[in-house]
Amino acid sequence: MAQYQSFIGLEVHIHLLTKTKVFCGCPSSFGDEPNTHVCPVCMGYPGVLPSLNIEAMRMGCTVARALNCTIPERTWFERKQYFYPDMTKNYQISQFASPLGQQGWVDLEGKNGSQAIKKRVRIKECHLEEDAGKMIHTGTVSLLDYNRAGVSLLEIVTEPDMETGEEAELFIRQLRRTVRYLGVCDGNMEEGSLRADANVSINLPGKGLGKKVEIKNLNSSRFVRLGLNYEINRQGEFLDAGRAVVQETRLWNENRDQTEPMRQKENAQDYRYFPEPDLPVFTPEAAFLKRVEESLIELPQARIKRFEKEYGLNEEHAELISDEKALADYFEEAVSAAAALGLVKEDGANRIANWLLSDIRHILAREGTAVSAIGALKLLPKHLAMIVAFTVQGKLSGKNAKQTLEAVVESGRDPELIITEKGWEQLTDPAKIAEAVKSVYASEGAVFAEARAAGDNLKRRHTLTAFLVGKVLAVTGGRADPKIAGAQVEELILERSEA
Repeated sequence: MAQYQSFIGLEVHIHLLTKTKVFCGCPSSFGDEPNTHVCPVCMGYPGVLPSLNIEAMRMGCTVARALNCTIPERTWFERKQYFYPDMTKNYQISQFASPLGQQGWVDLEGKNGSQAIKKRVRIKECHLEEDAGKMIHTGTVSLLDYNRAGVSLLEIVTEPDMETGEEAELFIRQLRRTVRYLGVCDGNMEEGSLRADANVSINLPGKGLGKKVEIKNLNSSRFVRLGLNYEINRQGEFLDAGRAVVQETRLWNENRDQTEPMRQKENAQDYRYFPEPDLPVFTPEAAFLKRVEESLIELPQARIKRFEKEYGLNEEHAELISDEKALADYFEEAVSAAAALGLVKEDGANRIANWLLSDIRHILAREGTAVSAIGALKLLPKHLAMIVAFTVQGKLSGKNAKQTLEAVVESGRDPELIITEKGWEQLTDPAKIAEAVKSVYASEGAVFAEARAAGDNLKRRHTLTAFLVGKVLAVTGGRADPKIAGAQVEELILERSEA
């Protein structure tokens, strides 16, 4: 295959978390009985008037600013004429000439599999519109659910700056994180609240854009990657064979791992846009713009970099901790509590990160609790900080720390009280540990003898010593300090050898 240059642009649609739809007062919720959240406005009855949901406009502008877009002094809506079987009006209220967000950018930075990616992607626009309903096909019958018709939908359109499916997948992942951090979208692609259309063309290097093909309704970042990479290869094979690529809309068939034709691609003029006569021009006032700016927070990419610099987390841990805002907030609160207990910031941060990404993730999965709902755990950040601090300070063994964690998760009680009641505080008194070592010597004398006989066979001797230390821990209910127990076992082996 000849070497071609690829051009990828994305159109990402996100459902904004408004309580009501964008142009009427119907509830905007997912999963309810079909056709229970409808009214004359979203059903397109003659003579009804739409009314703009100002919260949808605020959320849309907040996303636009997070993507470094400019909010224009005046923005308005148009009617997009199109036959929608799942929208009774047969037109969509959208934005065309003056979208609410214009000319922004986002920096892609990270890894997608083994591929390191660092690229700036320009954002052409963000525009607010209403969603269509949902069609359910069963056999020869098509059912229509209009609950989704009129739901607040923000479309984010990029310039064709990406070149691979991996870059596009990373863009989707970063955008999903961003809108979840901002609290404007839940990002659940499986429910359709974040979905993407991908435009891709290829051409010989330096020849500019090729014939554009759109891949419609990709509902996972993985399908974005697979669909685009497949389409790039398909178009390359066409050009290699001297065939022309047809401008069309295609669908991704996840069962066959290929794109398939849907319809010929429309151009903007086919939609016959004209200004929506029932909605006035929106001119954002100073108070509105202030609310938008106040909605902006530290975004995930910035937080990842800060976690690496401030807490010394490695890139992978910083990204995993920052993936969900609730988890990152929990982490920072626990680190602060650990510092108040005397732990060095970086040491405490890395230990807490390890607990969060291993034991606590396991507990969340076991309980069927989403990571984003970590705040629902009875284990408070200060509780985790105490368990980590007690482990570092030698008050808890690793085994008893895990037991304490489970007990706190179950009861929500103070870890120190649980440790005292259960007698789990680590035993550091050399005299008491020596008693346990003597007890193990009495029952495991043959193993001591074998360890002495191992001589210079350090691997064998180490294995036997570890076994004996384990026995000491068992005798003390896991409380003996392993370092002290290990030293005493070694000392006893050496004493008997010399004797």
